Amino acid sequence: MRTIGVIGAGSWGTTLADMLAKKGHDVTLWAYEAELVKEMATTGVNATFLPGISLSSRLRFTNSLQEVATGKDLILFVAPTQVFRSVITGVLPYIAEGTLLVNAAKGIELNTLMTISQISAELLPSTLYANFSVLSGPSFAREVALEMPTAVVAASLDASVAQRVQEIFSTPRFRVYTNSDMVGVELGGSIKNVIAIAAGISDGMNLGYNPRAALITRGLAEIARLGLALGGQSATFAGLAGMGDLVLTCTGDLSRNRTVGMQLGEGKKLTEILAGMHMVAEGVKTTESAYHLAQKLGVEMPITEQVYQVLYKDKSPHQAMTDLMTRELKAEGMEFGKNS
Repeated sequence: MRTIGVIGAGSWGTTLADMLAKKGHDVTLWAYEAELVKEMATTGVNATFLPGISLSSRLRFTNSLQEVATGKDLILFVAPTQVFRSVITGVLPYIAEGTLLVNAAKGIELNTLMTISQISAELLPSTLYANFSVLSGPSFAREVALEMPTAVVAASLDASVAQRVQEIFSTPRFRVYTNSDMVGVELGGSIKNVIAIAAGISDGMNLGYNPRAALITRGLAEIARLGLALGGQSATFAGLAGMGDLVLTCTGDLSRNRTVGMQLGEGKKLTEILAGMHMVAEGVKTTESAYHLAQKLGVEMPITEQVYQVLYKDKSPHQAMTDLMTRELKAEGMEFGKNS
């Protein structure tokens, strides 16, 4: 049994905390909202983010960063990417040497264009960063909460750290693979949300299955180009955190990012869509950060660029699709990394 703190009580954080508690670990779940902590402690349900799922009676709840981090063998971060910096800064004084640190949120920080592992490398002492890993892959929270079979990947620069995370998280219904390509796993898990918005736009416009397949395939190519530019490994993008997560998020009805895209394709405005959501669609912010990161690195990402234009420049989805289809004709690159 391990003592584990989980920071972030959205659908994914709550699901992972519940799964770990049901496995027999001693788990404390942190939520920013005091009323949510009280609700979960009283009812045993996170009705806001994971309705209808009864949480383990072993699970404890807090809104104290000191309580969730002190004396823990492992701390799991599932806070939205745009607030991760403030969260890890707040929790850092309470993290003991040797604590495993795992991030399961997906995105790129807007102000700095950094991934979570890059932010962590900047803020954490080297002794703590040596124990850092990321967890990603095709995994809708509700399906994991319902114990449907799921496979993900744990990535760390230290193989032994990834293996320890693998052992702690794996269950007969939740299979964890290991990987050494932390930045590639992060980029796959982050940019797939942007492509899912594009796929949702296409579905919302009732364009059929052909463009969805093209968006997934060409989306993977541009995810890989950006990932390789940041030092990722091409094989990662054919794996669970790349193709696996991309297919799930672009096709599954539980995808919040695809839902945002569908509503855009149906003619709704972004402000209207976001006002009606109580859960974060990370792809909206990630589109902006990914667009600027690609511009900075000189990486061609045409789908990401068009999604950015729709979200932030009020471009019509119809015009964005037309512009994608009428770009300069090119050869398809046979390997990831070619601009094609």
